[in-house]
Amino acid sequence: MNYGSKTTFGFDTDKRKLPLSKRLVLYAYDKDTGEIFGRKPSSWVQIGLFYTAFYITLVAMFAVVLWVFFQTLDPRTPTRQLEQSLIGTNPGLGFRPMSNETHSTLIHINSKSVQEYSVWMQRLIEFLDVYKKPGLTPGRGQNIATCNYDKPPGKGKVCDVDVKAFDMCTEEHRFYFDRQAPCIFLKLNKIYGWNPIFYDKPDELPHDMPHSLKDHIKNITNPDELRTVWVSCEGETVSDKELIGPMSYWPIPGFPGYFFPFENSEGYLSPLVAIHFKRPAKSIVINILCRAWAKNIVHKVNGINRGSVHFELMID
Repeated sequence: MNYGSKTTFGFDTDKRKLPLSKRLVLYAYDKDTGEIFGRKPSSWVQIGLFYTAFYITLVAMFAVVLWVFFQTLDPRTPTRQLEQSLIGTNPGLGFRPMSNETHSTLIHINSKSVQEYSVWMQRLIEFLDVYKKPGLTPGRGQNIATCNYDKPPGKGKVCDVDVKAFDMCTEEHRFYFDRQAPCIFLKLNKIYGWNPIFYDKPDELPHDMPHSLKDHIKNITNPDELRTVWVSCEGETVSDKELIGPMSYWPIPGFPGYFFPFENSEGYLSPLVAIHFKRPAKSIVINILCRAWAKNIVHKVNGINRGSVHFELMID
């Protein structure tokens, strides 16, 4: 059937006079010309082959560029380190156990309820599992070394963290959650390549370091043991200092220097300090500030606490 001459829009002149609905049907498939959406099947095949080849080439080029890029990266060594990194050179502290509530730093332990304090116990047990079971950390089983101040880890080795050294702050003792004298664990945040500058001279200790920690450092007889990133915890206000009560630190009040620097070695785990709050005030929130001490750890930056961690403790 002849409808007349073609126009630039792909329809014959007479076809353009048809109703819109019929024109749409003819555009989708014109049985007279065999065109589908204005093109013959052979034309659609050519276009399909072109774009298939085009996108395959594009994906291949992207894959090659990505492969070349990854060849320049070391999976264990970050490209930007220390001052050039987003983390910077001032490590902070972390604490465990933590609340499941977002942004909450309150540790509220009801020692009278097994069901309630068992929840906090389980969080600590899960946190310490990787320290107790080397197989949970890839590569840790083969390269653990027992380190001390006279025996740092050898090449390719990582220091063991002995959970038995936490004295009463263990799962077997229920972390003393059932005796209104809980144990809280501290860890120093990892910064690749960071080396602490130790307070290795007792007469150069900072003026704001707690007296109890100063006394501990001054009583050390082995000079190698001064190579430690020290840790202290205090009540944040005058009233908190009275409410917090006596504390003990296990195994020592600090992180031994042989754990540093962190170089992302396979199987590495951060050292821990367990703080045993022996007689904190009951049924009241106690604000606690724990600080790490090294010459290159700054505690205040533009009025904001750094190199430390704040949490609240409430015991019932």
